[in-house]
Amino acid sequence: MTKILAFSGSTRRNSYNQAVVECAAQAAKDAGAEVTVINLADYAMPIFNEDEEAEYGIPERAQAFKQLMIEHDGILIASPEYNSSYPAVLKNAIDWASRKAGDEPVLAAYKQKVVGLMAASPGALGGMRVLVVLRMLMQNLSCIVAPAQVAVGNVADKLDESGAISDEKTKKQLANLAKQVVDLATKLKSE
Repeated sequence: MTKILAFSGSTRRNSYNQAVVECAAQAAKDAGAEVTVINLADYAMPIFNEDEEAEYGIPERAQAFKQLMIEHDGILIASPEYNSSYPAVLKNAIDWASRKAGDEPVLAAYKQKVVGLMAASPGALGGMRVLVVLRMLMQNLSCIVAPAQVAVGNVADKLDESGAISDEKTKKQLANLAKQVVDLATKLKSE
């Protein structure tokens, strides 16, 4: 079975991006994948520093996050947009997961992984600008980024009382992206 890891680049309680990625994760399950949803707040790791890595190795939580990445065939990422880019907590997690440990292949957490990107914002653009730089980053790490991407603008208006995505058009867009990631990851896994 195709395995998909889903997380947002936000550690904020009641995060819009966590709500978006959870909606996409459910759609990936509906498309037949085994899905693991995590919150980066549960994987707190120090800011990447090569000197500290050389002295102490990869921190336990960074290694646990990286191992999850390695074990999954595809990744769903929802990112807030901070000054037209991704937040430091997301970049830091991505950087730690890129570090080689032992005899594992270089970029073991990324090579041939199918990635689906989405963003959400209370603003009208929905975090659209972060998708450009996040796509570039993930492609540079040898990921296959799904052609579809979703920017959810005015996201606060698209949530129900529990904080879940309730807007049908948004749910359909997220389901399309999730299905694309599952289908591509399944095809790659079978080859």
